[in-house]
This record gives sequence, C-alpha cells and structure tokens, in this order.
Amino acid sequence: MKTIGVIGGIGWSSTIVYYRLLNERVNRKKGENYSANILMYSINFGTFSQQERLAEKGNWNILTDTMLDAAERLKYGGADFIIICSNTMHTLADAMVKHTGLPVIHIADATGTKIQKAGMRKVGLIGTKYTMEQGFFRNILLNRYNVSVIIPDESEREIINTVIFDELVKNILQENSKEKYLTIIDNLIRNGAEGIVLACTEIPLLIEQDDVSVPVFDTLTIHAEAAVDYALNLSV
Repeated sequence: MKTIGVIGGIGWSSTIVYYRLLNERVNRKKGENYSANILMYSINFGTFSQQERLAEKGNWNILTDTMLDAAERLKYGGADFIIICSNTMHTLADAMVKHTGLPVIHIADATGTKIQKAGMRKVGLIGTKYTMEQGFFRNILLNRYNVSVIIPDESEREIINTVIFDELVKNILQENSKEKYLTIIDNLIRNGAEGIVLACTEIPLLIEQDDVSVPVFDTLTIHAEAAVDYALNLSV
C-alpha cells in the first residue's frame, strides 16, 4: 500500500471527512483491521486565509510558497503521492508535481471520470469564487472529459463564497444557507445542468444527494476514493 500524503487544514472541517473516508475505503477493500497509510500536513487556515486575500489581489507568491512547502514536507516524510484537501488549491497541482516529483491525484480528473461514466455532457458547478470563475477545474472537465460547465450568476457566486468562508470552513452549518444553496442549484438545473458538481470540499457538509433532484458529484468523496484506489494499485 502506498503512503498517501495529505495537505489538509484548508479547512479542517473537510479534512476530518477526508481522513475518515480514506480509512473506511481501505478497510472495505482490504478487510480485517486494515486502515490507510497516511502522512498529513495540516495548514494553519488563519494564516492561509490572509494569504488567499493577497492572492485575490494578484500576489500568489506567499500562498504558493506555503503550498509547495507543505508538499515538500510530505515528500521528505515518505509520502508516495499527494492529495490536496481543497478544490481551489488544485490550481497549484502542476507546480507541486514539478517541485516534488511526486504524483498529485487531481480532484478535477477524478470528478471528470465519474461524470463521463455517468454519460453526462453538461453540469453545474458550485465552489469558491475562484474555482467557479477560473479555468483550472472547468477546462479539465471540458478538454479531457468533454463535459461543459455552467456556473451561477455573479450575485449567486458571492453568496456561495461567503457561506464557504464565513461558515463552512468553521464547521458552521445553517439551514438558511442550505436553502440559499438549493435555490441556486435549482437555477442551474433549470439552465440545463444534468448534474451538480460540489467543487468545494466543505459544501458536502451542507448539501447531500437527497437534497437535489439530479445527480450530485461530491468532489471530496470522489477524490478520497480515487486516492485509495491509487494507493492500493486499483487504478493508474
């Protein structure tokens, strides 16, 4: 079994779920008392969120250094590959591969594979403003898996982003925020989305499949499954 290098803490509430899912899937695949070989580096989100604000203004240097430092720590700790417990920070996945020489299991590739297997050609995507507005996730779905992506309008993107950073990363789950998310999701479905991608690892804490009338692609769970399959040599 390969050792999974986990960059967590972005935020801690979803990292907890990653840890549980990684171990549960290994146990299901291996049986008995097996659990995952995991090496985790958890980032201080208080400092990290300040760096994200700088990145929003165009200065990615400090944030990039923090992520590459985390990846390097995992490499020298003995990780065989890396997963990032954040959709947004996959914008630095290629830089991590180049910096460490370790494979990074990309959350968009894992998700694209699932959508393609489901036979869908158009999905709605919700996540941080950066993930919704930038191309690093959407371009992978379109160019590698022939899946087009629609996103909420500007005011809806602001609502989604505010809930993520003011509530979900702190493990605050509010019913009125859930209702707002479901209204936005319904709008995406009316605009032709065949499925909904929860492209922030905190959103599945609030929204579940039973809440939505079309298939939901929970990127956290999909990513954790892909990581275990790679660790156990069940996929390439």
